[in-house]
Amino acid sequence: MDPGTHFAFGTHPEHGFVAAFTATMPAYLGHWFLTREQFEPVPGHPALFRLTEPGRDGARRARQAVNDLRALGYTVDADLRLDLNPPSRSARPARSHALTERRARLAQAAAVRSPQHRATPPTTAPATQPIPPKPAYAPTVHLHTGRSR
Repeated sequence: MDPGTHFAFGTHPEHGFVAAFTATMPAYLGHWFLTREQFEPVPGHPALFRLTEPGRDGARRARQAVNDLRALGYTVDADLRLDLNPPSRSARPARSHALTERRARLAQAAAVRSPQHRATPPTTAPATQPIPPKPAYAPTVHLHTGRSR
């Protein structure tokens, strides 16, 4: 198994279709992904998960889990029975590089100001009107009405 592998899928004589996450995957994420793909923890084996209801089209569901995790950018090692379309390692770069490049492009795009939201320059200078001076003959008077606020 490659050192960058995140998940491993296979068959077990007692538990049927099984999966495990490797040390490169945080335990809480590995558990979360596998339970979402309809795998359950095997009692007594903390790192092993088995497919729930393997008799209900188990091989197809296990293959779907392999494809789903690969589509999310994770590296998955699987038995030949569960891996009908193994990734060609020599034909294209690893998904992790593609994912890293995509994230870098998104970060760069987020840092640049969008041309759609340009500030429009003012076409003319705003007209200024002089403020008239206060008249000296009318002082301000505050009348007291007797009520308090």
